[in-house]
Formats: sequence, structure tokens, C-alpha cells
Amino acid sequence: MDKIQQKEYETYVKSVTPVHSLPKNMAKAFLVGGLICVLGQFILNVAKNAGLNETDAASWCSMILVLLSVLFTGWNIYPRLAKFGGAGTLVPITGFANSVAAPAIEFQKEGQVFGIGCKIFTICGPVILYGIFSSWVLGLIYWAGKLFGWF
Repeated sequence: MDKIQQKEYETYVKSVTPVHSLPKNMAKAFLVGGLICVLGQFILNVAKNAGLNETDAASWCSMILVLLSVLFTGWNIYPRLAKFGGAGTLVPITGFANSVAAPAIEFQKEGQVFGIGCKIFTICGPVILYGIFSSWVLGLIYWAGKLFGWF
């Protein structure tokens, strides 16, 4: 490429590359993530006021948030919320539920086994794998520490 073509190409790339405002994206992520957490706190407070203990109220809160996330994913609301809120929708438990539900919905046409069964953990599978593996490694370290009197 000569210099003129290189300049034209750079101009073209700059014209089609979207420009993002980092402070604006951070504010939107904070707002959406905060609203999800406020909803979770509301559910937790309602469950406690209904007479549930702390552990049961937290379990109900988690289940309701996961259910809402899966329903909103199925109704195509959660992807639009994620497009607006960015990482604010990924951090809470709702983001994990969305990452499980979205491939299941997308690949259901391929059948129960080869569609849903094979694709359901494509996004969140590595999270589960490394979570289990790191728990195993830490358990091994703890076991060795107990065995040698380090802990």
C-alpha cells in the first residue's frame, strides 16, 4: 500500500469505528447494576419481613433474580438491557443466568441433545470449570496445610 491508500484506509476506519464515552458507559453500568442490586435488596427485605430467616431469604432472593433474568432473556429484554448497561448486567447473578439461558434459547432448534445440551454452557462453562478447579486447588492446599500443621 502506498501512503495515499494508507491515509484513505485510516480515514475510513476512523469513520466506521464507533466512538464510546468511557464515563458515560461507566455511569450506565453503575445505574443498571445498581438497579439490579436494589431489586435484589427489595426482594431480600420482603422475604425477611415475610418471616424467613437470613439464609432462606437470601436463597429466595437468588432464585427470583435468576428466574427474572431467564424470563427477561427469553422475552429479549435482558439483551437490550445489557446493550444499554454493559458490564452492569454481567456482574450480578442475573448475568450468569443470562449466560446460561441465552445459548439454550438460541440453539433449541438443533434439538435437546445437540442444541441445548451441547451449547448451554458455552459461555459460562469456563467460569464453572475454573471455579471448580480453583476450589479443588485451594482445598488441596488447605489439606496439605492441615497435614503439615501450617493451619
